[in-house]
Amino acid sequence: MKIAMIGTGYVGLVSGVCFSDFGHDVVCVDKDPKKIELLERGEVPIYEPGLDDLMAKNVAAGRLSFTGDLKTAVDGAEAVFIAVGTPTRRGDGHADLTYVMAAAAEIADALTGYAVIVTKSTVPVGTNRQVKKTVHKANPTAEFDVASNPEFLREGAAIDDFMRPDRVVVGVQNDRAAEVMNQIYRPLYLRDFPIMTTDLESAEMIKYAANAFLATKITFINEIAALCERTGADVKTVSQGMGLDGRIGNKFLHAGPGYGGSCFPKDTQALARMGQDHSMPMQLTETVIKVNDEIKRRMIDKVIDLCGGSVNGKVIAVLGVTFKPNTDDMRDSPSLTIVPALVGGGAKVRIVDPQGRREGEALLPGANWFEDVYKATQNADAVVILTEWNEFRALDLKRIVKRMTTPVMADLRNIYSQKDAKRAGFLAYTSVGREDYGIDR
Repeated sequence: MKIAMIGTGYVGLVSGVCFSDFGHDVVCVDKDPKKIELLERGEVPIYEPGLDDLMAKNVAAGRLSFTGDLKTAVDGAEAVFIAVGTPTRRGDGHADLTYVMAAAAEIADALTGYAVIVTKSTVPVGTNRQVKKTVHKANPTAEFDVASNPEFLREGAAIDDFMRPDRVVVGVQNDRAAEVMNQIYRPLYLRDFPIMTTDLESAEMIKYAANAFLATKITFINEIAALCERTGADVKTVSQGMGLDGRIGNKFLHAGPGYGGSCFPKDTQALARMGQDHSMPMQLTETVIKVNDEIKRRMIDKVIDLCGGSVNGKVIAVLGVTFKPNTDDMRDSPSLTIVPALVGGGAKVRIVDPQGRREGEALLPGANWFEDVYKATQNADAVVILTEWNEFRALDLKRIVKRMTTPVMADLRNIYSQKDAKRAGFLAYTSVGREDYGIDR
């Protein structure tokens, strides 16, 4: 089957590469000529483990190609996926559908036969019907159907998520579109992965509901963590006890500096806005957004307290600035709130992150970048762990203590323990939802 993938951002590129690995002929389209040149050279513009090798394999097999010419890509395609950005619109919290509708109009002009136009981007409920109207208006004679196929990819594990999904959600209006989608996902169906076919609106809502629920779960455990700090309970133990309940599960119960990334902040805001537009306020989701912002600010206070009430003139080594490990994505990362506050407070911030520098240098002005943790902590007054990269999980803490001017640690991902910190010689240690030591408040 020939597939056109419009957009080579995170979702579009991963999906296009994986569809080609299913055996489909996939043409990925992007308006940015530099990105197309990069892809044609075999270079991947994002960091996602394993994506470069899988892309090279399918390009070599002749199943995957890249172009800036949408018309050529759509010509003869049986399915055209829209995977362009839907950023939060400034001022009102709505998802910006400008790129989606522009892509729909271009696809309409390029259609040469029947095709299913599939929205892969995360879009508010009702968007696919708008896409249908846009295409029909641009090309009244076009033969097509629309489908909603939201993605559920975790950055850092996207290929495995695509190849071994918890479920595939497909929203359609008729059997003809459903059959095309079934053929696209046939390799997963044959391996008994759940393919859920529903109406357009339900498919659109599933994506928002799922992400809002996960964001709520993260925010809930972070609030519990704050209470644990006041009562003497240990949030890691509490999380374990909760997670053993099969109705709750242990995923997304890790206390930290708040959620970030490309999905949760944008999708919770869009869901809250949808509720307001339909006179059905999403009060829980609105509270989650508010509390998550407060959690990030609370992390700043933790670091300031660790440094004796002021970070002015202090050298602070920050380990990790991407919103999670195994990605270079900085979107809405807690570091974008925490690091500027430290710099603004007069701190000399040194950053170490295996993949964050490419985006982070422009987003975090005033900070210095290091490739090595031990060099970054030389003569430092504090070390702060913001992202739980594997490289930071087994550091030589005693070596770090010897290099620091004032050996204190803010472990905002709970990688280590009080016992680890004390054994290494840290004078003070703070984490999230657990007891501190050596800190005067």
